[in-house]
Amino acid sequence: MFIKKNWLVFSLLIIVCISVTNAQTLKITGKVLDRKGSVLTAATIQLYDSIGIKINSVLTDTSGRFTIQEKRGNGAYIIVSYIQLGSKTIFIQKNESTIDVGEIILEANQYSLTEVVVEGKKPPIGFKVDKQVYSAGQFANANNGSGVDIIKNLPAVSVNGLGEISLRGSNSFQIMINGKPTVGDPNFILSQLSAASIQHIEIITSPGAIYDADGKSGIINVVTKTMIEKGWMMQSSVMYGAGPFNNFNNKRYAQPSRGAVDITASYRNKRWDVNIGVNYLRNDIAGYREGDVNTTTNGVFTSLPSNGERSFKRYNGGGRIAVGYDTKKGNRWEAGIYIGKRFQSRVADLIYNIMHRIIATGATNSFDYFNENTQDKEGVFSLANLNYDHTISKKSKINFSILYEGANLTGLTTNKNFTNENRLLLLQQTNNPSANPLDAIRFKADYTHKINNGTIAAGYQFRNDKQEGNFEYAYKNIGMPQFVIDPMFTSRLKVNNNIHAGYVQYTQKENKLFKQIGLRAEHLVRTLTFSNNNQQNKLNLPSLFPSFTFRYDADKKWVFKSNFSRRVKRTNNFELNPLPEREHAETLEQGDPNLLPELTSVLELGLEKTLQSGSFFVTLYGQDIKNPIQRVNKVFNDTILNRVFTNATKAVQLGLEINLTNTITPFWQSVFGGNIYHYKISGSIFNGSVNVNNASWMYSINSTQNFTLQKGLALQLSVNYLSNRVTAQGEDGAFLTPHLSLKKTTQDQRFSFQVQWLNIDMGSKISNRQRITTRGSNFYTTTNYIYETDQLQFSLQYNIRKKNRKVSLPVSEMAEKEF
Repeated sequence: MFIKKNWLVFSLLIIVCISVTNAQTLKITGKVLDRKGSVLTAATIQLYDSIGIKINSVLTDTSGRFTIQEKRGNGAYIIVSYIQLGSKTIFIQKNESTIDVGEIILEANQYSLTEVVVEGKKPPIGFKVDKQVYSAGQFANANNGSGVDIIKNLPAVSVNGLGEISLRGSNSFQIMINGKPTVGDPNFILSQLSAASIQHIEIITSPGAIYDADGKSGIINVVTKTMIEKGWMMQSSVMYGAGPFNNFNNKRYAQPSRGAVDITASYRNKRWDVNIGVNYLRNDIAGYREGDVNTTTNGVFTSLPSNGERSFKRYNGGGRIAVGYDTKKGNRWEAGIYIGKRFQSRVADLIYNIMHRIIATGATNSFDYFNENTQDKEGVFSLANLNYDHTISKKSKINFSILYEGANLTGLTTNKNFTNENRLLLLQQTNNPSANPLDAIRFKADYTHKINNGTIAAGYQFRNDKQEGNFEYAYKNIGMPQFVIDPMFTSRLKVNNNIHAGYVQYTQKENKLFKQIGLRAEHLVRTLTFSNNNQQNKLNLPSLFPSFTFRYDADKKWVFKSNFSRRVKRTNNFELNPLPEREHAETLEQGDPNLLPELTSVLELGLEKTLQSGSFFVTLYGQDIKNPIQRVNKVFNDTILNRVFTNATKAVQLGLEINLTNTITPFWQSVFGGNIYHYKISGSIFNGSVNVNNASWMYSINSTQNFTLQKGLALQLSVNYLSNRVTAQGEDGAFLTPHLSLKKTTQDQRFSFQVQWLNIDMGSKISNRQRITTRGSNFYTTTNYIYETDQLQFSLQYNIRKKNRKVSLPVSEMAEKEF
């Protein structure tokens, strides 16, 4: 039994042992000519790694030929340049130790990126001063998906059975798009971005003062594909998902639909660049739910086990346009507009078997009923942004940006209780409609100035979002002629958040030592008003966020680093809303208007090493967490639990993050990452009424194995595993998702065809399912969420004038977290 449960760990450890042994030296040769065929003597050849760090540089000889080498085999591309003839960039995807790129023709007034690609594999990870950088193109199993499907392959990132994303065990982290901060829900923002539009992902676990303080676990920056060449391009993809092998005999959403279309077009001339994109994704999933709840109140023990369908119908689509203009003085204007819609309908049709037992006498009575539950959420978003970069001098520059968001967010939760699954007699129906319009704005100003070998950065930011929510609770029992509004659960909620922030940061590089020290100050004013009683709740919270980074290059292969930062997990409107919503028959959802932000101090000690055919890093980190926000249960009545948000007193987390990347053979590249940590939560919840003391070890493992079967044909196996995880009142069970893909790319790189086998299970009943359990002094609840496995998807991608252009399309920020 032990071996069966841990086969994944054993397999991945074997891969790690193999991965650390191989070495490969890269040697690139070629010849540089002009358009007339004349050789170019003393043309410059520069070799860079995957994140843009120059490795080596040589000049062509009198015959125009060159040879450039790199002992560690990490070269990703070369830039070939000659005075007055511009330059070309050639990407090197290594599958041999010696590569001949042939003749390279340079023409006058060229820009830097071209269509030349030498096939093979690029290093999937690189290091920068304060971040790790992961190439998105290496995760073929994420193709046709969204940004969520890419980041779940990164070390320390995990996705659980409910679709919640965690970085180092926490769902509090900030998403940035091309360096621009967002405050929306990470899952919602990432689901908007197609995987095909992403160039690489940057993980910043200890951000400096220049970054927003939001997100206790750090920042994930999504960088879209980039190009600086004149001309135009278009990239497109289409995906079709086959029907389920097992739909659990579901009735309502028996046949989930899956498909996607993504089209992006870009144009650039000397001054102007325009990017246009449209996308649509339908991604239904069939599911099943097994649950058991028991409560003890007023001397009566109540048990209500249940089972039935839990499926999702979901789609999103949108259109975007971004325009940029470079002035003659070297300044830049950017503007963008985005309009999008997302819809999700979750059904939970469950049969309940209710049993009451009087503890004193042992007398029992029981009955069954069928609950038809539907939760619909819909959001229509609009966004406009304007940015201006101004160069003051060779040493100074300033940036201004403003963003406006509008959103129309609506929802409807419906519960229908029948005597049985035939739905012949309706006993009760409750409707929870909601409307939650949002207006939000953000203004930023950032200034940088170089002083000798250092740089001073300073800036100011103002954020405001206003939201007025209408929440209604109506019920209709058997025999009632019409619905009746319940005033206890009906209200209007106004939320206004103002945040003023300023920062200063100093950065310096001396010899082998890099140091960065900064301080950020923020002042939050949060006002809640309840229109049914004119009650007002106000939070006035100033905070300081110090940070430092020290990085020492011991030699060409070893880097030691130490980081510290203070971060915050802010409350959102859902967590603050004190009005219960009937999620389904046995559960109410409720926020807390007195909820405090969660403050975290993070200290890191790390080591990075460049191997001969890959890279390795390990980071030891500690987090001291004040006011950890928890979603916990308490008894509402004998058959209903109330899920509420509350602050615990304190939590401490100590962890180790590790990643190993290596080209084992010319046709096998291995990426292995993981995170293991000890989490302890202590103190009390519900304003001191319930003591909490819970701790355990947890870990996550992500592995991606790439195999080049032949030229243009690649196979990829990826495995994501999340272990049992402790919570304030219980634990979340383990979660496993293996995927396999086969991809064929045509010789001219324009077409690619792919087959994906997602959530591989083959009847073993261990993939794509997770059990979540909570318990208290007078209740116990456990739920097993089971979703369909062995999904097949087929896709076609097409590129016209294949180039890597920066698709810097705007994305919605503040509005989307409210979905």
